[in-house]
Amino acid sequence: MSAGQAAPVADLRSDTLTRPSEGMRRAMAYADVGDDVYAEDPTVNALEARVAEMFGHEAGLFCPSGTMTNMLGVAASVPRGTELLAESRAHVLRAEVGGHAALAGVTSRTWISPDGTLDADAAMSLAERANGYNQVGTAAITVENTHNFSGGRVAALDELRRLRTLTAERGIRVHMDGARVANAVVASGCSFADQGECVDSLSLCMSKGLGAPVGSVLTGDAELIGEARYLRKRYGGGMRQAGILAAAGHYALEHNVDRLAEDHARAHLIAARVAEAVPGTCDPDIVETNIAFLSTAALTVDAAEFAELAAARGVRITPLGEQACRLVTHLDVDDAAAGSAARILAELAERTAA
Repeated sequence: MSAGQAAPVADLRSDTLTRPSEGMRRAMAYADVGDDVYAEDPTVNALEARVAEMFGHEAGLFCPSGTMTNMLGVAASVPRGTELLAESRAHVLRAEVGGHAALAGVTSRTWISPDGTLDADAAMSLAERANGYNQVGTAAITVENTHNFSGGRVAALDELRRLRTLTAERGIRVHMDGARVANAVVASGCSFADQGECVDSLSLCMSKGLGAPVGSVLTGDAELIGEARYLRKRYGGGMRQAGILAAAGHYALEHNVDRLAEDHARAHLIAARVAEAVPGTCDPDIVETNIAFLSTAALTVDAAEFAELAAARGVRITPLGEQACRLVTHLDVDDAAAGSAARILAELAERTAA
């Protein structure tokens, strides 16, 4: 740390910043491995089967990233030139560098959810059947649980089930970007199987709140996963002795699911403290999981400037747009760090209040 630089307090930019614990590192170091491209890595095979069983699906596929599992799940369900529907702030459209269109030839349209919650009827209102030579048909709908850019909102199980019923009637597939679906399960009290029964494919990220350094698993029926495995190789995602990475996923599922509730409580604490200092900056009532948003609309600085002020005090947050900052708690932010971050952000909000 250089002279004049603030001591680190809490890095709240993302839950991808977690570092593997000593126990996780040991599990990785001693993992039983083989060549995964030949489907001969026992640790990978076991993780794929484990996650598939969690969601009540037939098969799983281990990949380097959640972006890849989303792209494979969509590509395996959406024929080139047909349509994917998504909410307007969905990660698959905003934060995967256009890969679905660039690599899989997928076209897309969006519905708007002002608060990020799932409305099955709003999604289905866009669904179209192919008509003649010029109208694109809807092949799949993607849902995000939790919804990242809306503040970690949880998709209500009854809406997921309604969407499943409506899409089944129309022959439309459903893919879940479940990067943080473990957070949704813990927050809502439902099960992983509840989530899995509502979708044809699902992407679970190990490297966010679950604390693994890398890796995501795509689940679905055997046919879909077979196609996704073929596409994974085409996209450059085939790995060799990947059991070293999959071992971290096993450890994460064994040790880091139930503790997600702690992250949720800390995010709510931070939002509540900031809201108390300057009403309107945060809304703790909508903080359902480990993500909170701070609005700078009532402050004399914009989001980037506020983030710079916070970083100077040792708290790192992410500006998203001109008037919003995202705060994400995770297993490397304990009660003390969350409390200090809450105090610092509240003080900065008070100091910059209009």
